[in-house]
Amino acid sequence: MHRLITLPIIALMLAGCAQKPAFEELADGSCTGPQSKLIEAHISGQIDALSNKDWELAHSFASKDFQAAVALDQFTFIIGAQYAMLVENQGYQFDYCAIANEIIKQEVKVTSGEQVFNLTYRLSVTDKILGVDSAEVNKAETQQNV
Repeated sequence: MHRLITLPIIALMLAGCAQKPAFEELADGSCTGPQSKLIEAHISGQIDALSNKDWELAHSFASKDFQAAVALDQFTFIIGAQYAMLVENQGYQFDYCAIANEIIKQEVKVTSGEQVFNLTYRLSVTDKILGVDSAEVNKAETQQNV
């Protein structure tokens, strides 16, 4: 009986190893299901770190190029000056995700106070590591208009 349980587990583990990593090839078009899940988890991790004012952790979700160009103190200043809605958010949801020229764009709606902010995150993959390059605030609407 023990052997019957072990065989399906081993088969499942081997099947998982045979799958391509989600970011091995960044084909232009909509993000795949596995890509979307990883992108959403990555951005959620950064937003949650910002909400907790864990600046170092939030900075770690940025791409390696961003981290090299923007020191932690600069990052903290930028977030405070331009992205307070992320620190003070009351929730967020993910919309459309697409890839073009190896750049990932993820639309995110962030609720903060009486407003909903529409942001476009740009992410890249370097050495198979996902990282946030930027987030652009497209517009803000009052919650009644959403």
